Amino acid sequence: MTILVTGATGNIGRRVVDGLVGAGQRVRAMVRDLRTARPRLPEGVELVAGDFTRPDTWPDVLAGADRVYLFPYAYYVPESAALGFVEEAAAAGVRRFVVHSAAAAGFAPSDDPSPLGRHLEEERQAHRGLELMAEATGREWTHVRPGLLAVNALGWADRIRAERTVREPYGDSGYPLVHEADVAEIAVAALLTDDHLGAAYTITGPARVTQAEQVTAIGAAIGAPVRFEELTPWQARAQWLADGCPPQVADWLIELLADAVDGPGMLPPTGTYEEITGRPPRTFARWARDHAADFLGEAA
Repeated sequence: MTILVTGATGNIGRRVVDGLVGAGQRVRAMVRDLRTARPRLPEGVELVAGDFTRPDTWPDVLAGADRVYLFPYAYYVPESAALGFVEEAAAAGVRRFVVHSAAAAGFAPSDDPSPLGRHLEEERQAHRGLELMAEATGREWTHVRPGLLAVNALGWADRIRAERTVREPYGDSGYPLVHEADVAEIAVAALLTDDHLGAAYTITGPARVTQAEQVTAIGAAIGAPVRFEELTPWQARAQWLADGCPPQVADWLIELLADAVDGPGMLPPTGTYEEITGRPPRTFARWARDHAADFLGEAA
């Protein structure tokens, strides 16, 4: 059995590859650049050059593949390309899709005109659209829907390395951030066993963790205090724009943080990971320890 992993060099995809290799499976990774991908993936993984926007690469990628971990490329490529890849995969003999989706796929449709409302509806449509493509093939499927990922905190890495400081608005804002290892573990189980067929799993961290608490946990992980400096929303927006963030993204990010000041906002913790594995999800403190090297460096 050959298991195809798309998005294999991403934060979750790499852990899916590791889990499958550790289970003794034959793994094929679809990558755009063979040279840069090889150092990032284990020995023994078959690398095949492929691109969701290049149908000419799909036959080599899909030949002999039985199961596919499907990266959420529908969010980035035309719908016709997304549908074409899924349909060709089914025609080539793929009999199981495990879709890397997002919690937004389970949200109700919305016509909220706010920046955050528009963003979430776009995200819902893209991810749910990919799920529906997999379902429409008539093959086996499982949807893995992570909530907000702890790995987004890597966006602070440069400033923490340089200044040991994080500057953000809404220090009391917090979501149940999920460790990418938890998401990958569920995906691997869905690829290897029949226990999760037809399921859509929303995976979160164990508890709400505020931005200020995240910064404290990172400091503990690297053995050096990291300061949280609270900005007003407008100061933060100006900083993000100066850093190259598009204005529309800055607008919905501010609304996302504001939504979770007094609670977990639109995404409370789920017990899904523990229900499946019998273990509590990894904490943000564990994530910070696992990523301590990403934050280490000389302070200014």
